[in-house]
Amino acid sequence: MKKLYLNTGGINTIFNDLKDSLNGTLTLENNQYNLSVNSKNANGVISGISLNKQISYFQFNIFFNQDIELSIESFVNSPILFTYCFQGSLTHSFGINGERKKIKSNQTGIIRNTSNINSVLHFEGYKHVEFSIICVNTHNAEMSENSRLFVDINKVFNNKSGHYAYAGQQNSKIADKIKEFHTVPQKGIVKNLLKNRILESVLEVELDQHTYGYAKDIKPIAIRANKQIEELKRVSNLNLLEVFSGVGQVSRSYLSKVIKEKYHLAFSKLYNQKLVS
Repeated sequence: MKKLYLNTGGINTIFNDLKDSLNGTLTLENNQYNLSVNSKNANGVISGISLNKQISYFQFNIFFNQDIELSIESFVNSPILFTYCFQGSLTHSFGINGERKKIKSNQTGIIRNTSNINSVLHFEGYKHVEFSIICVNTHNAEMSENSRLFVDINKVFNNKSGHYAYAGQQNSKIADKIKEFHTVPQKGIVKNLLKNRILESVLEVELDQHTYGYAKDIKPIAIRANKQIEELKRVSNLNLLEVFSGVGQVSRSYLSKVIKEKYHLAFSKLYNQKLVS
């Protein structure tokens, strides 16, 4: 049994903690972190990207060489972890000795911990596990560009005890959206806009089905999200420099403003993050 500890700071801190704990090699390219691990602890790849102040995304495709306990630091503004398992399984508990919820293949786990007891993810050794986590920060949600979504998420996925944990069947529409997230062909600012909108559409589906229940038809939400995503893809095929050539030099902030006003897509500034060794 190996015990690992993870501070829930920025994405840079998280990946450097994982790099040190698993003895991996960390690279950063186009705001995406890639941790390659080939050590006595594990073999595989962990990747991640922070799209704005509210949403970060992590993908684990890894084989642990022994049982692992990953203790995640908790605090009053801890993010909500929307976890999607595609192969293998992982188990969550509040504290080492807390009640355990297993998240199996094709299941979803939603975890929020604002107590003073750490969340713990348990992994079985000698088994491959593949899962994704959408990490949602709801602190100052009302100040975010898509404030309605994050304010509602903050209300629904909450518990007075500070412990919120759910495990259940994975929604097939969400699984399709995550596959789409990994195959976005566009580059640069448009790629990140598309990825951000895809993850927001996933969160909208989660919010809807946990607010109204699975019996409610979520088709209208999926259709609305798809229309926005397809429109953004269409725009990405245009030569944007030609479109805006009449207004002089095109800045990233001006372009994002135009896209937001014309296509009603929320967009936060993309910050270039430096890798701290």
